[in-house]
Amino acid sequence: MVSVEANAKINLTLDILGVRSDGYHEVEMVMQSVGLFDTIRLEKQPEGISLRLDAAELPADETNLAWKAARIFLDVYKIQSGVSIAVEKRIPIAAGLAGGSTDAAGVLIGMNRLFETRLSANALCELGQKIGSDVPFCIEGGTMLATGRGEILRRLPDFPAVSVVLAKPPVSVSTAWAYKTFDRIGSAHHPDTKAMLAALSEKNQEKVAHGLVNVLEEVTIREHPIIATYKRILTDNGALASLMSGSGPTVFGLAESRENAEKAAQALSRAYPDAAVFVAPTTGKNLI
Repeated sequence: MVSVEANAKINLTLDILGVRSDGYHEVEMVMQSVGLFDTIRLEKQPEGISLRLDAAELPADETNLAWKAARIFLDVYKIQSGVSIAVEKRIPIAAGLAGGSTDAAGVLIGMNRLFETRLSANALCELGQKIGSDVPFCIEGGTMLATGRGEILRRLPDFPAVSVVLAKPPVSVSTAWAYKTFDRIGSAHHPDTKAMLAALSEKNQEKVAHGLVNVLEEVTIREHPIIATYKRILTDNGALASLMSGSGPTVFGLAESRENAEKAAQALSRAYPDAAVFVAPTTGKNLI
């Protein structure tokens, strides 16, 4: 059996540059792995794919990204046997944290080990981008600039290890809805990506915190104003800065210490007991 920890991601920046000729959006994002993870366990079986999830609301069939990852791996590398996959979910669902994409990435990484195919990270990413735009980043992990549809990656200096508070309100946001609404109304605030890259190069936490911008945040807050409230609670209780991740609705706060992160997390949990709240560290590059 092979076991893989599939990490969530947050967006330190998220900018949308326009709509491409293929219908996808051209994006520019600084993405960061965090140590909130799903556990993926894989075992060989005589044939086919079996998928078990501890989240009843998710489909355990060919529509699941973890299943799709297994299918494409078996087909492309003409593997004759099958695979049994068990997913232990910790990352909230439909949260803007790439939970589905990172499960797919974890399956690809795990199958590479299970079947001893010795594929490079680049080869796995080529498979991953056929499943979803965030999958290549989830394979690579760490701190990266993502462009194109999100699949073109450039390794950045590791973000200094900090504690991150993650808080998901009890609502779900459709990524397709968020992008479509952005196309209609836009955003008044765009990230300064060059400044963020410089802050990361300098390993300056305060400058990184100051540069957090997500153009989808304005769109999603209009529909779910609770997101703005969560942000305010985090920054009022010890977080350096707070931002919505991806298309939301999860909000994260960067803290100078684990103690500050726990303080902010406890304040939010007291105010909103129905929130899903976690404290996790930033993490570095995955070992493929």
